[in-house]
Amino acid sequence: MAANPDFIYQPPMSPYLDIIYQDNDIVVLNKPSGLLTVPGRLPEHQDCLQNRVLKVLPTATVVHRLDMATSGIILLALNKPAHVNISRQFEKRLTKKSYIARVFGKVENSQGSVDQPLICDWPNRPKQKVDHEQGKAALTHYRVLSYDANNDNQITTLLALTPVTGRSHQLRVHMLCLGHPIIGDRLYAHPLALNASNRLQLHAQMLQITHPVSEKTLTFTKDCPFD
Repeated sequence: MAANPDFIYQPPMSPYLDIIYQDNDIVVLNKPSGLLTVPGRLPEHQDCLQNRVLKVLPTATVVHRLDMATSGIILLALNKPAHVNISRQFEKRLTKKSYIARVFGKVENSQGSVDQPLICDWPNRPKQKVDHEQGKAALTHYRVLSYDANNDNQITTLLALTPVTGRSHQLRVHMLCLGHPIIGDRLYAHPLALNASNRLQLHAQMLQITHPVSEKTLTFTKDCPFD
């Protein structure tokens, strides 16, 4: 936690688990902001979405992750074949994901893309950074939904974000590249943007997959809590 020396983990307890879909093969949940997806190394970082799910669904395994500070749709597999199948869908970019983010300032273009390769900023981990020589390709499409002003009359922009790749912190760094950090981002926002919210205003609103057994297209959505 080199970039977060004063960080104290206080995961939200209510609701303890917010399951929005479950069958014999998958479970889909709404993860709150502030809850780790998987346990950290320290004893005080063991409370996480994965361990909470395991208490009621002991075969569950994590297929993909959301940042601790990000809220929204996340899926776990309930058996090995389902895990293999859905992992392959993520690897081959057969899934569809969309996010809602509130960013600092007015994004002038109504839509656009950020195509900037990313790599871990090792001395400042867990931060990531743009690196055109060694970074992995990362692409995000964005679309302006609305403009608003906060209590201090600072303009903010509500965006729909569609990541084509799934790099760590991709949306957070790509918005920073635009010059519009996500509101409430402890790692990347400047003080004005950080202090504009007590949480990261990034929400995984939609996930679409092909069911590993029925092969039906399933689309899961969860309304944005800060919209």
